[in-house]
Amino acid sequence: MAYSGTSVGPGRPGVFVTHPVFREAAFGSHHPLSIGRQAAVLDLCQAMGWLTSDRIHHCQLASREDLLKFHDARYVDALEAACERGVASVDTRQRYNVGTMECPLFDGLWERARASVGGSTRAAEFAADGHVAFHPAGGTHHGRPERASGFCYFNDPVFAIMTLLERGIERVLYLDLDAHHGDGVEDAYSGDGRVMTVSLHEAGRWPYSGETGWDDEKATLNIALPGGVNDSEYDFVLEQSVLPRVERWEAQAAVVECGADALAGDPLSSLQLSNGALWRAVERFVAPVPGAVVLGGGGYNPWTAARLWAGLWARLSGQVIPVGLPGKAEALLAALSCDLVDDEDIVPRWLTAVDDVPNEGAIRPEIDAIVKALG
Repeated sequence: MAYSGTSVGPGRPGVFVTHPVFREAAFGSHHPLSIGRQAAVLDLCQAMGWLTSDRIHHCQLASREDLLKFHDARYVDALEAACERGVASVDTRQRYNVGTMECPLFDGLWERARASVGGSTRAAEFAADGHVAFHPAGGTHHGRPERASGFCYFNDPVFAIMTLLERGIERVLYLDLDAHHGDGVEDAYSGDGRVMTVSLHEAGRWPYSGETGWDDEKATLNIALPGGVNDSEYDFVLEQSVLPRVERWEAQAAVVECGADALAGDPLSSLQLSNGALWRAVERFVAPVPGAVVLGGGGYNPWTAARLWAGLWARLSGQVIPVGLPGKAEALLAALSCDLVDDEDIVPRWLTAVDDVPNEGAIRPEIDAIVKALG
């Protein structure tokens, strides 16, 4: 089936996968992820009437046996022990990056990390049965087999792909739209032969990998975008450099990591996309495949992240996004806060609408050069 901009629409059943632990406070204080994004997504969807009981599914926590399909036993044991004690030893911090400022210990971490894996596994089971499964609390794409990395303790996208392969899917597309390179997933499946990995991310951002290039042998495409990318440039790159290769791959299922940090207003990136650009991108890759998993990811502005993922769920489940917001939705957005976003930088539309104003513009020479370099 050809790839196009056609909306996913209501024809296929959409499933929202979550767990009660994602409503709880996480990451302690003074951490970029201590902003209550997941509770805000759930509350916004419910306030908009988009999350009915027949659409929401609560996943199970991944077991130790489940985790050992990808993660090293010594690491899993060290993380569990540190969570039980509430403190990480010097060796645990140095060897496994647990209990650090990057990947801190906090109440509920052990359950939350396992729920991210359990959610992606369950979402993949739904996808294998022909659903579009949305798990916004997933997307921990930096997790390594033997250590935590980049705010990620386990790598739930790896488990989503693994589950699809175990269910007999022979060709899986992994698309990463996060502002940060999807290094953990790429390394896990690079050269596998059954998985194509694609990552569009900001150049010069942590983890400082993923230089622009296509590796035919490994079926790996990386596109490192310059700061300031607008919607028009993003669409241009997708049309010219991503969609043709993905179409030739003929995937039977897709896993999409839709981080919110590529949006304008995110404090940890300088990309300037509207949420509409990311919604369209997800739809273009989900529409042609029989089943798909759509995950969250990075995103350090609670207003832009909550609106991106709530609106994405609306689009994936065939619901209408209104021009304005009901009072309850406005109130919950007004109640959000973030130490990384100054009050004067809060855009009024973040509090009054789900969709952003499109950020269209000219195609800069550096964007054209990326497309030409990829051929």
